[in-house]
Amino acid sequence: MNKRYYITTAIAYPNGRPHMGHAYEAIATDAIARFKRLDGHDVRFLTGTDEHGLKIAQAARAAGVEPRDYVNGTSQPFIDLDRQLGVSFDRFIRTTDEDHKALCQDLWRRIAANGDMYLGRYEGWYSVRDEAYYDDAELVAAEDAQGQPVKLSPQGTPVDWTVEESWFFKLSAYAQPLLDLYANNPDFVAPVSRLNEMRAFVAGGLSDLSVSRTSFDWGVPVPDAPGHVMYVWLDALANYLTGAGGIDGEWWPADLHVIGKDVVRFHAVYWPAFLMSAGIALPKKVFGHGFLLNRGEKMSKSVGNVVDPGEMADRFGVDRLRWFLLREVAFGEDGSYSDEAIVERTNADLANGIGNLAQRALSMVAKNLGGVMPAPGDFEGIEALSDSIAALTEAYFAAMNSLQLHRALEAVMGMVSATNGFFAEAAPWKLAKTDTDAMAGVLAVTLDATRRIVLLVQPFMPDSSSTLLDQLGVEVGARDFNAKDVIVPAGTQLPTPNGVFPRWSELA
Repeated sequence: MNKRYYITTAIAYPNGRPHMGHAYEAIATDAIARFKRLDGHDVRFLTGTDEHGLKIAQAARAAGVEPRDYVNGTSQPFIDLDRQLGVSFDRFIRTTDEDHKALCQDLWRRIAANGDMYLGRYEGWYSVRDEAYYDDAELVAAEDAQGQPVKLSPQGTPVDWTVEESWFFKLSAYAQPLLDLYANNPDFVAPVSRLNEMRAFVAGGLSDLSVSRTSFDWGVPVPDAPGHVMYVWLDALANYLTGAGGIDGEWWPADLHVIGKDVVRFHAVYWPAFLMSAGIALPKKVFGHGFLLNRGEKMSKSVGNVVDPGEMADRFGVDRLRWFLLREVAFGEDGSYSDEAIVERTNADLANGIGNLAQRALSMVAKNLGGVMPAPGDFEGIEALSDSIAALTEAYFAAMNSLQLHRALEAVMGMVSATNGFFAEAAPWKLAKTDTDAMAGVLAVTLDATRRIVLLVQPFMPDSSSTLLDQLGVEVGARDFNAKDVIVPAGTQLPTPNGVFPRWSELA
């Protein structure tokens, strides 16, 4: 049986349309999931929407509809976008799903049975937009539009003073267990900058956490506590257990939670504390990626720079957008995009790089050899190319396994450069006039190197890779990484080549 791998995104809050940040996280997580499948793992990939909480209740009230009707409509664009972007999820969970409600209540009972819940009164600052509580020391002084002093959350969102009866979770009791977790398992949170932030946050002291609300009723009811619904983050985080098949589900623990850096605290402090209390195994890794900026600026409706990722995918093509985001942005750091940057990067890497390499060799086979795959020859330059491909393939796997997606694509482009260099040095167009056998051998070596490149590109550009592998004569059953040394047999009839990555100017 293949080794299992369970990977999740954060679940999106559907009180608005999906934005580029949602698309980026889904695409990156999908690339990891596809890589693991191709590498022989049995993968479970979970994504979804977080549909409870005060923010949803207020948005539904403003729209004049019931909360359930509201989320039934607003969750669909997230599902549609994932499908448009080729996100290969195994389940799209909605926290309004019945099995999730039952699991949340079971999790609550386990925590309560451990003595970690008590009834009290919450007084403090709450951000509806973040669905998060903040201490005074965390707030940022600012001014409103009229120049009056206001307090904002660390994310720059408004906060309100809240007073209500609440159940509390004894988060303070888990400060040392969390610090021990970080010390004994430094890979639990990545990149290391996020780990350092969480260590400092916990070392600064933890207050007990309010985990129920009585001021609204749109949430999972707290068992045996009429009038209380669960704090939305307890409900939301539990989705990973629901998606695993339950608290004792076959897919738990998760191998990787991929999330934005703004919600690392919830996943690396609150979530493991809840699980420790309930006696449930912890996830193996939490990775907090950076923000995606539009021309260097954070996306904001007030600034007017919010971009619809579905429209971007329609304009540039899904695989071009996927390639750009994962090649251009260092995974784990903030990154920026613009129309001009997408055009420049994809023309350079795809049209002039991978696409040009494949098209030149395939066109020569079609023109000079009747479209029949030739047999590789043995001549100068083959060994150097083979060594380069092997070393860069190793670098690709090392980068993917350490979640350096951009480094993996750097290795791919190194393979493209090495193969283009071999092709240019061997000059098969000249050999076509003097030594057709040598020409055929050069083309065979070039096409096999191209095959190896495209196999590794599959997690990033699944549709384009599939088209290219078809043109290279690669059987469907020979496209996982175990088959990377399986060459296309000489004599295979190749289909008529067609360019997969025309330059952007040709598409406009």
